Amino acid sequence: MHHMKTVITHPPRLWTRQEIIAKPSPVPREPGVYGWYFRNLPGSVHVADCLRYDDLVLAYVGISPKAPPTSGKPPSSQTLRSRIRYHLTGNCYGSTLRLTLGCLLADDLGIQLRRVSASGRMTFGPGERVLSEWLAENAYVTWLVNPRPWELEERLIRKLSLPLNLDQNQDHPFYPALSTMRREAKRLAGDLPILQNKAL
Repeated sequence: MHHMKTVITHPPRLWTRQEIIAKPSPVPREPGVYGWYFRNLPGSVHVADCLRYDDLVLAYVGISPKAPPTSGKPPSSQTLRSRIRYHLTGNCYGSTLRLTLGCLLADDLGIQLRRVSASGRMTFGPGERVLSEWLAENAYVTWLVNPRPWELEERLIRKLSLPLNLDQNQDHPFYPALSTMRREAKRLAGDLPILQNKAL
């Protein structure tokens, strides 16, 4: 598979959760692309064709902000710092990466997607903290400042094997299994009562 050489694919170093959430944060308040490297992904994830960094695999890329809306609404004010921090400290309602990882790791970590409001909002409840601990031990991130990150993201998804990306990645061999897993987790959560102790 053809590889584009960028800081995402050939990082000079990778950053841990502890480093990212420290103050001052090393992540710039700028637009750009970020790449997540993981260890100990479940065996079901197709990582054979992924780029590697020591014992880690590059399995997901994301951007901040998203491409500006064509509706004329103002673009998102999110930056690399706010987005990467949210993936590491927020919940899966606002992070598709956390939703994907939580669904993949649910049995291993003993967590479950649940409704936390009548509006249908879903998170892993107390399991979000467990997921954050897993990220602290197994996830590493790198980033590249770029004024139009959505263009670079599209090229990276096209050129690399990124099993945890769903958007623009329908041709990846892991896409059907991952889509089904997430859909089934949401269906099960919809059948269960609303979680009263939201805890995230």
